[in-house]
Amino acid sequence: KPLGCWSVKHGQILTCPVVCNFETHEYIAVHDDKVLRIWKNEDINLDKAFKATLSADVYRIHSLPHGGPVVLFRGGGVRTLDVLLEAPQQEIENVISGEVIRWSGAFMDGQQPVLIFTTEKDGDFFVYVQKSKLSSLHKYKLEQQESAKPLCFTAHITNQTVTLLCLYSNDSVYQVLIPLHQDTEEEEEEEILSKSLLLNLSVSGTVLKGTSLVVLDKDHVAVLGSLAAPGKEPRECLTIWNTKFQTLQTSKELPLGTSGQLWCYEEKFFLIHGKVLTVIMYKCETSSLAAAVGKLKDSQTPDVSSFVNWNTLEDEELVVSFQSQESVALKAESKMNLRSRRSNVAKVQPETLSVGQLLLNLKDASTYVLETELRQLMTKAPTPDLQATIGCVVTALTDRCKRNPKYYPQNFLLQIVETRDLSYSLCPDLMAVALEKKDMHLLQICLERFPDIPEEITYACLKTFLSISEAHLQSIDVDVDSVICYIDVEFDSKEVKTEIVENGFGAEMDQDMRDAKIPKESRSRSGGECCPVGLQKAALLNAILHSAYTETFLLPHLKNLPAPQAILFLRYLYYLYVKCSEKVNTTLPGTRSPTINQIMDWMCLLLDAHFTVMVMLPEAKELLSNLHKFVRAQVRFYSELNKIEGSLRELQRLNHLRESQTYSIEVLEII
Repeated sequence: KPLGCWSVKHGQILTCPVVCNFETHEYIAVHDDKVLRIWKNEDINLDKAFKATLSADVYRIHSLPHGGPVVLFRGGGVRTLDVLLEAPQQEIENVISGEVIRWSGAFMDGQQPVLIFTTEKDGDFFVYVQKSKLSSLHKYKLEQQESAKPLCFTAHITNQTVTLLCLYSNDSVYQVLIPLHQDTEEEEEEEILSKSLLLNLSVSGTVLKGTSLVVLDKDHVAVLGSLAAPGKEPRECLTIWNTKFQTLQTSKELPLGTSGQLWCYEEKFFLIHGKVLTVIMYKCETSSLAAAVGKLKDSQTPDVSSFVNWNTLEDEELVVSFQSQESVALKAESKMNLRSRRSNVAKVQPETLSVGQLLLNLKDASTYVLETELRQLMTKAPTPDLQATIGCVVTALTDRCKRNPKYYPQNFLLQIVETRDLSYSLCPDLMAVALEKKDMHLLQICLERFPDIPEEITYACLKTFLSISEAHLQSIDVDVDSVICYIDVEFDSKEVKTEIVENGFGAEMDQDMRDAKIPKESRSRSGGECCPVGLQKAALLNAILHSAYTETFLLPHLKNLPAPQAILFLRYLYYLYVKCSEKVNTTLPGTRSPTINQIMDWMCLLLDAHFTVMVMLPEAKELLSNLHKFVRAQVRFYSELNKIEGSLRELQRLNHLRESQTYSIEVLEII
């Protein structure tokens, strides 16, 4: 879920990836090659962020958890961000001559940062290693490979040795070892680095045309590319290889296509799949021959299917397990092999099944058996994989709901969401199924608990809540704790008021008398006194106000909200705004009640999305007029408070100076 969005001006171009400074929690970007921008998460306008124009073009900025950001220039010069900000226009030396940087990476060797980058010139490739507080530079030449050239690089540092992995165009991965601790004196002639073949990306006639390579641990690498089988169309997929035993560990087809880029961070893959950023969790087990060839029998050690949580990728199967009894490779017909192995899976004892195998086995089980087994699975789930396992359980239930329209385990789903720490990304189909079934209670709980709901789903929930009838809502179960302490509603022409009074008084008596003389219909239309929606609908709308969103991504959806629903929602927001303003601390009573900031933010969003329409609609004229008058009165009130702020501070200062032992009467004149 996108949590922030910043844009440069029209005509400006971001020329290197944005990074985060781990020490200051700031973002660092470069646009138009030389303009450095630094801002924090709360900053809205990028144009107003810190700006520094540098003297040379930037290639990349690398951020290290304990070493601070490091800036690599296109000429090969390197500076730490702190040194660069002291004098942004300082001269940057050109280390490379006629060479073009192809890849760079930053690592920590103990407490010292190490920067590695590769360059190309006339078909030759060079490796630069900069260390010792970025003052020591070593240059190497990469051994040439006949009829093949490097496509991408990755590296890691182990035991003071840089291991550089190179993915070549001949569908092979080569390894280059570079010792870090050498004589500091630079040699006159550059050293030629020899490479050794690490991995052939081909199994049983199927060749992987790799585009991106990342290191997982000392024995495993992940390669993103296209599987090219003889006589078949190439298919993009993500593969994981065991370099120790030269085996393909697991694989997953990506039918929606990718950008060709793969990132890895904290045991998670990041890749663009179709139009979305997909995050896939993985876990590297200790490499063994039994695990590599799929012959592992120890039930205490996870099998190959638990190596990666493929559930992030939606497919026709619940979980794709690539463990095979007869082959170490994953073939193109893996789905067909899965179906043929279902009968074998059913014969395995439940305690020896992986999560994926168990869910696959239960796909056609009866409702009672399915729910019983899933409840047992949640109680037996190991702690590290508990969240992913519960996500698999919810996915299994929602998949059955989609296959069988008559099946909907409402109570079971509610129990899981209320008692487990879930997120939208772990069960992306849950809210879609709840919307289809019009399960208002489940949607309310999800909106209150899920931190990563897409703006499209938030809008769909809002539209559903506003469109559903009050009569239908009164017949269903909705949590009204967020509204019961302050809402004023009318039912059957009888006014029901629940109001927290302060200091023994509610509204003024004469105001009550005047309000009583106003017809109920006009009072309801004006939205000033009674809530324009019922108790249940107000509780559902409060759940919307609590959901996290990014304005840039929500606004396009909000513009599609029908005008009558937009006016109704604005009337409710105006009602909440007036209620908040009645209290000294502008806080509504109750559990999970919306805050004044949430109310104001949504009012601004709604007006931004529908202002032109509302100005032209006669039924919105009185509402906008009342809102304008109320806000104007608020502005005047706070303006008057600002005028006496100095006097109040002086009074507070005098109170501190006055001795508490003496008694006196003072007259202060406020001018």
